[in-house]
Amino acid sequence: MTSSLAPHQTFNPSPKENREEEDYEKTYHNYNQMLQTLPRARGWRTQHVVKYQSQWLNPDTALKGALLLQNHFKPKPTDTFLAAFMKSGTTWLRSLLFATVNRSHYDFSSHPLLTTSPHDVFPFLDSYIYDKHPVTDLDSLPSPRLFATHFSHDLFPESVKGSSGSKFVYIWRDPKDVLVSKWHFMNRLRSKDLPVLTLHEAFELFCDGVSEYGPFWDHVLGYWNASVKAPNKILILKYEEVKREPGVHVKRLAEFMGVPFSAEEEEGGVVREIVELCSFDKLRNLEVNKTGVSRFHRDVVVQNRDFFRKGEVGDGKNYLTEEMIERLDHITKRKFEGTGLEFGAPLQ
Repeated sequence: MTSSLAPHQTFNPSPKENREEEDYEKTYHNYNQMLQTLPRARGWRTQHVVKYQSQWLNPDTALKGALLLQNHFKPKPTDTFLAAFMKSGTTWLRSLLFATVNRSHYDFSSHPLLTTSPHDVFPFLDSYIYDKHPVTDLDSLPSPRLFATHFSHDLFPESVKGSSGSKFVYIWRDPKDVLVSKWHFMNRLRSKDLPVLTLHEAFELFCDGVSEYGPFWDHVLGYWNASVKAPNKILILKYEEVKREPGVHVKRLAEFMGVPFSAEEEEGGVVREIVELCSFDKLRNLEVNKTGVSRFHRDVVVQNRDFFRKGEVGDGKNYLTEEMIERLDHITKRKFEGTGLEFGAPLQ
């Protein structure tokens, strides 16, 4: 909400505000200089992506967000970041997280998720901090603040990673399903001035680690390794396991967030209500998710229905050849070897 000034009032920026404005100008100046020197590769949605601190980012959107995050974001000890590589279940987990931590505030019969996209119940950090709102507007959000992000763990400043109270909830998914889902999604958003990205082209780029927020394996391992060192700060979830036993993982989520379900809540079916409210089919068939849009940037407007393609486990195998599947599985095994993380085994 913006406040209006009476006609006779004048606004004189404080020295602190002047310094902040100068800092922003310095960041954007650095961005413009950096943009000319960063490595480039073919993009999925746009003509190209750039490599910044080992992660491939959209130069017009995510790169700006990363710089503002690192230089201007002011964390609070109660912040929680829902993180995931693109097309790994972010939309679904976003609804589960919001419904779980806010269950005492809303009745299920008139819940905000019935009329509001999961993408609008709390901010997508990567674009929020530079496009819709100034970074400073985040200070006005009520605590505990929830943010969604696709940034890798390494991109976050130490002020966030080292904060004693801030937490991350990370979800990851079979890379074969991620690849196919992302390919479908990006072709819907891809500039009409660019040729359609074929599955073979997307596959080769993905295997080389080149896609927005990639490489995929480095993204997963960044959060996994951090969680091994600080399990109380980072909860790792596997999409396939959450799909198989959503109630079990909703309770894990509540425990991790410090709002465990009481015996009365469990007996009263609150966990089941949350699972049903946030089920893929329920969300997909809501009017807001069939006809509404989500705006992530002035040039990036996404139909809400595009976030709900299938959500199935194993769908990637319906599109990939045996050779593609073998190659992806080999890369995954090689990348995860010795880390304690493997796709086929349940998380401990």
